[in-house]
Order: sequence, then structure tokens, then C-alpha cells
Amino acid sequence: QVQLVESGGGLVQPGGSLRLSCAASGSIVRINAMRWYHQAPGKQRELVASISTGGTPDYADSVKGRFTISGDNTKNTVYLQMNSLKPDDTAVYYCNALVLSGGTWHSYWGQGIQVTVSS
Repeated sequence: QVQLVESGGGLVQPGGSLRLSCAASGSIVRINAMRWYHQAPGKQRELVASISTGGTPDYADSVKGRFTISGDNTKNTVYLQMNSLKPDDTAVYYCNALVLSGGTWHSYWGQGIQVTVSS
């Protein structure tokens, strides 16, 4: 079994910054990709940023130039640095990972963490 645990969310004023972390643990052989999604109230879950082994990061248009995704393979952890935050960034942020475990690839999700941008 594999667990993803997010941290770093909270309340921040517009223009502020937050750094989210997502740590994967458990029976992990290899992680191929890690992604951040967000889901605002009444809206569908949307991909925010992704990073894969040997690949270049990819971002939703709405966060390009403001958010940076990075990973630490030694810790099986992915980060999302969020700068110049806007009220529209308010959402629950979810971490997702494509993990090789038990001989097969699985997609795992974290429990989600709230980010609120408000004055």
C-alpha cells in the first residue's frame, strides 16, 4: 500500500506565497510522475502542475509564471511553490502519483489540503 500526505496549506493574503509538499511512502518501487490538482467549491478537479521522471514540468495556463513544481526523488516528495496567489487559487489541492508497487502501476491520491487566498 502507498500513502500520499500533503502539507503546507492554509490561509494567505492575495499576493502572498505558500509551499505545498506531498510525501509518498509505503511499498514504492518507482514513481513515474507526480501531479498537483485543485478543486474549488462547485467545480471539477483540475490539473495544476505535473512533473515526471526525466521530463519537463507542465503547468495549467492559469498558474504559469506563478507556480513551480519540483521533486526530491530521494524523499519521494513533490513540492508546489505558489507565488503571487490570487483569490481564484482558493481550492482544495490534491497530490497524485503514478507509482510502481507490487509489480503494477497504480495511481494514488492524497487526502487533499485547503488553500484559501483572502484578505
